[in-house]
Amino acid sequence: MVASAFHFFNVALLGVGLFASTNIDDIFLTMAFFADPRLRRSAIVVGKFVGIGALTLLSTIAAAGSLVVSPEWIALLGFVPLGLGLHALWMNRRPAVALADGDGIEQAPRAFLAQVGAVAGVTAANGGDNLGVYIPVFAEDFSAIPVFVLVFALMTLLWCVAGHLLVSHPRLIGSMRSLSRRLLPYVLIVLGVWILSDAIGLVLPAADAASIHT
Repeated sequence: MVASAFHFFNVALLGVGLFASTNIDDIFLTMAFFADPRLRRSAIVVGKFVGIGALTLLSTIAAAGSLVVSPEWIALLGFVPLGLGLHALWMNRRPAVALADGDGIEQAPRAFLAQVGAVAGVTAANGGDNLGVYIPVFAEDFSAIPVFVLVFALMTLLWCVAGHLLVSHPRLIGSMRSLSRRLLPYVLIVLGVWILSDAIGLVLPAADAASIHT
């Protein structure tokens, strides 16, 4: 019982870290949605859940397909978050872009379902890089995916609340964007190295074979 609770806590904590690190930029997109008076608040919330849910579902399907592959080869997917982190570190040399009025949806539809679809589509498109992080982690422990889904749902709700509240505090936007730009690359790099550590089995057999022949 204690071991099960400890495992649940570790997986939940990892889920929080995964969601936060891959969706820091999404908080500004959420703020842009709530700042747009043409969009219904309920449509934004539902659209965010649909968009994040679609990314999670695609990651689950891809992770399920990778179960027939050796875990060491799956761990090589760690190069994806590692590459994303290095790319983000390089991009940090560029000046930060201020949140503009056009960061949301240019022509917001009026119908509720149309607004949900628009928000979900933009959210999923903005989170395309999330797949490269979620898939290898999901494949590492497929049984933990339900916990990730629960955590992602709670974090999506938190993101919506935070985005709505931060719209009324524009002075925080600059400092938060600067902090996220600095932290995100290192989080992705550490995550990539952690996933790649499971691929050490691909190197050790070759090294042992070489030592035998010498």
